[in-house]
Amino acid sequence: MNPKLLFWVPAILRLGLVFAAAGIVWWMSGVVEALAFALAATVIALFVQLRYLHALGEWLNDPRSDRLPDGWGAWTEVFARLYRLRREDERHQAEMAEWLARFRQAMQLLPEGVAIMDDVLFLEWCNEAAERHLGLSLARDKSLRVTNLVRHPEFIDYVVLGRYEQPLTLSFRGRKLECRIIPFENRRQILVTHDATESERLDAMRRDFIANASHELRTPLTVIVGFLEIALSDPGMDLATRTAHLRLMTEQGQRMQRLIGDMLTLSRLESDEFPLKRERVDMRALVESVAEETRALSGGRHAVEVECEGPDVMGSQEELRSAFANLASNAVRYSPDGGTIRLSWKRGPDDLRFAVTDSGIGIEPIHIARLTERFYRVDKSRSRETQGTGLGLAIVKHVLLRHGGRLLISSVPGQGSSFTAVLPNTSLGSESNSSENT
Repeated sequence: MNPKLLFWVPAILRLGLVFAAAGIVWWMSGVVEALAFALAATVIALFVQLRYLHALGEWLNDPRSDRLPDGWGAWTEVFARLYRLRREDERHQAEMAEWLARFRQAMQLLPEGVAIMDDVLFLEWCNEAAERHLGLSLARDKSLRVTNLVRHPEFIDYVVLGRYEQPLTLSFRGRKLECRIIPFENRRQILVTHDATESERLDAMRRDFIANASHELRTPLTVIVGFLEIALSDPGMDLATRTAHLRLMTEQGQRMQRLIGDMLTLSRLESDEFPLKRERVDMRALVESVAEETRALSGGRHAVEVECEGPDVMGSQEELRSAFANLASNAVRYSPDGGTIRLSWKRGPDDLRFAVTDSGIGIEPIHIARLTERFYRVDKSRSRETQGTGLGLAIVKHVLLRHGGRLLISSVPGQGSSFTAVLPNTSLGSESNSSENT
């Protein structure tokens, strides 16, 4: 039915009932009594309307659904509609609150910092990443001007000048940050920060790696090209000189081969395309094999001792062999003739350990933290004399990381060094576990 009819028909019927009752009073008691009855009915109806108007005004001051009156007559429909509207409003508010909570949760999970500001740069909200990047605290700094909180000249100039087409890169609180301001709505701005510290470090590592690799390859190439140019310019070169030149070129070519091989090994160890393939590794056979290689490399110049008391492990035999052989070959290169090199495979307190201990020249403490960096050398001239590539310890580090282990280094200058490859007990072979349990 038409809503207008629903309102007017009951109202006219109620008014007709009042007139009918007044007519009956007139017929029974006279016109004065009828007018008095009509006036009383009108006053009562007016009082009821005023009462419901007052109740409506009270409810509007505090519009909660549970305080809405029931009503009578036309007011029943009015209050029913208000109740439905209020319930819809409460449902929409609950949905908005849920979406806002989800939005804030999503913003908190972002690695980028997000801060919402008004048109005069007062902080309204920020996520945890923004707090870390900029040193903010939402509980403490809300409603404060961001330019007063981030006291950096470049940032202040960027914000004040309003040239937001390009992001701002600045060093702040020990981090490399990329900042961008995005205006939205009429009176809001979003400040987005990205921590580029790690990417900058990786870029620097790549640049250093390329520069170091180019430098390492340039030297043998220069030797080879130089001897080839001499050979071309002097076709009648005597056999002894030609043989010496060929021998040196072969040595430099082999050096380049070792360097490229180590670079490819590092690339494979760091690539996700080559996951670790675990197999049972016979550690006694592996350590004995590394010891034999060490004796061959030493050529009898050092005493090589072996101790193998640890269990077999689950891992990549090829990678572990490469790591252990690198540690042993370094001991040969940096130990004087007549020294002792000791290889040991033992169970530690909570782990498994392969240690290479030498009586060599030792390492100054300032160098130890950087030994696993690519191409880092304590003594560059000695490393080239011993045919080292500068990548051996980097390979050891990455092999151990793939096996969940780590490298420990201790050294005393003039007395020797100890390099220990630590593997977790989780690397134990299944048969070793079962035999220990029995």
